[in-house]
This record gives sequence, C-alpha cells and structure tokens, in this order.
Amino acid sequence: MTSTTTLATALPAEPRARLMRIAREVSFASGARLFEEGQRADRFWIIRTGTVVLDLQVPDRRPAVIESLGHGELVGWSWHFPPYWWQLGAEALSPVRAWEFDAASVREMCAQDPEFGRAVAVWVGRVVADRLQASRVRLLDLYAPHGGGSRT
Repeated sequence: MTSTTTLATALPAEPRARLMRIAREVSFASGARLFEEGQRADRFWIIRTGTVVLDLQVPDRRPAVIESLGHGELVGWSWHFPPYWWQLGAEALSPVRAWEFDAASVREMCAQDPEFGRAVAVWVGRVVADRLQASRVRLLDLYAPHGGGSRT
C-alpha cells in the first residue's frame, strides 16, 4: 500500500479530525480474526501498530493471503458499499492496536454532511483502487510471461 492511501495523507485534516472523534481504541492478538468473507460489514479499522493480512477463501485450502496492511492503513472498505458484506477476510499477523469505527455512524455522518461524505468516499475509493492495482500487478507477476507485471 502506498502512503497516498493512509488516513494521515488521504483524508484532509478537518474530515480526519471529525472521524477521529468517534474512534474507539481496540487491540487484537496475533492470529485473531477481525472479520470473515461474507459476513456483515458493520465496522472498520485504522491500524496504529502491527500488521493485518487480508485473505480470500479457497475451497479445500487455507485462505490465500492477498495483502498485508500496516500503520495508518484502512482495514475494511466493504462497510462503505451496499450490501455491506465483507468481500475478504482479515487476520492479525502480529499483535495489532487500531482505531475502530462504527460503520453505520460514519455512513450517517456522510449522509448529513456532503463535504465530509465526499472526503470519506474519495479516501475509500483510493484505497479500493490502490488495492485493485496491487492485485493486478501480483496477478501479472504470477501469470504473465517473465517480467510481465513489473512496470517502471
């Protein structure tokens, strides 16, 4: 993930401060599952310390890790898009400290204040686009002819 999608760099100061007013500090032990693919997406997190991996269920196998997230990064974007079901799973790779946000509260704040809502939507959209691009490059590295996924 690039620094352009972390909370501190992607969300302007005023909307960021407003969002942080409703944050709740939480922690997860190494190996703890934050959420499972297909479950209701009712919250999200910003990592303070530690690493969270995003994974995808694979029939008859362990979940496949598709991304690692660290300090300042958003864990979970499915809360922002109907029908609000997790598209992936997430697990703490190491002990994690994070800020947790209630998704319904944030969506209500977005609905009440269009400027705030736009700032949050642009931030979440950047995260989704960045993760999609990272996945695309990984797929090219795996399946394209030698060197097909690297771009400079």
